[in-house]
Amino acid sequence: MKRILVALLFLVLLTGGAAAYWIYATLHTPVYHTKRGQYIEIPRGSSPSAVLRRLASEGILKHELLLEIYVKLSGAGSRFRAGEYSFPSPITPLGVFRKLEQGEQRLLRLTVIEGWTRWDIANAMANIPELGLPDSDAALELMNDVGQIRDLDPQATNLEGYLYPDTYEFAPGTTAKTLIEMMLKRFLSKWTTESAMSAQAINRTPRQIVTTASLIETEAKLENERPLIASVIYNRLQKDVPLGIDSSIIYASKLAGRWKNDGKVYKSDVDRRSPYNTRLHAGLPPGPIASPGASALQAALNPAQTDYLYYVREPSRNDGAHNFYTNEKEFSQGVQALRNWERQRDAENARPKNQSAQ
Repeated sequence: MKRILVALLFLVLLTGGAAAYWIYATLHTPVYHTKRGQYIEIPRGSSPSAVLRRLASEGILKHELLLEIYVKLSGAGSRFRAGEYSFPSPITPLGVFRKLEQGEQRLLRLTVIEGWTRWDIANAMANIPELGLPDSDAALELMNDVGQIRDLDPQATNLEGYLYPDTYEFAPGTTAKTLIEMMLKRFLSKWTTESAMSAQAINRTPRQIVTTASLIETEAKLENERPLIASVIYNRLQKDVPLGIDSSIIYASKLAGRWKNDGKVYKSDVDRRSPYNTRLHAGLPPGPIASPGASALQAALNPAQTDYLYYVREPSRNDGAHNFYTNEKEFSQGVQALRNWERQRDAENARPKNQSAQ
């Protein structure tokens, strides 16, 4: 490319500069277009002229004839590759040619959110037609293959907790199995030698750490509270006090196929006889209940050193903040304050909008 530009500059000197300088300026002038974020397919076997016509019709290139002459003289067209291209706006013709020479394929995307269960992930995968899944159950079946984590977690019967929350980009033709393997490999890349050493230092297995991290992920909205919630979990475990974590109760209901999915925990959920019901059973649930992110995993490995045994949502804030307590009396007062706030909120929501407060 540099040799071509040097040749053009030399041509400027030979011809007085006008025509060659116009070519040089055209190649370097950014073009604004309306196709940003859209994919344009360049079919296999397309001639350079056909490629230029297509991009000119989309508004990504201008001065089609001039650029065709340049492509023929430079031989750049022989290096164009088929693919699906997304061109930023603005972009110079030289930028367009570089992309065409490098090749590009449209990528699909799946974002796994922190705190998602394997059911959530399976539903999201089933909504990507290119994966060819008949339904979410087909994805769930693939998540029962625990061969790659057998050494890390010999007790695992599925990949719950080990499908790392992140955004995954993948090419069309990628199988659902391969996508799940990508999530698992991402987790394994995050579980370092240092992670294993930290788990040993607090006398916890990887499965116990991931399970604890999944509880933290579903309970803590604020990152700076995660080590505190971790301390509550470990303190209660040490005292053999039931954890009483609602997200594990919800998980038990999902396992039983009884979760109403309306954000409410019913008495039938609380009373459900399940090892995942941490109100009825002391200790950790049998396994992870969601996909924890990096900060939740770090909190499980490095809990704060506190005497806290309780926490409850702070009603004056809407960011998910909690108050933490060391004794049941203060905790009960915090719960009462939250209940009072909830009743006041519900009363205000029920009041007709044209009725002012007295």
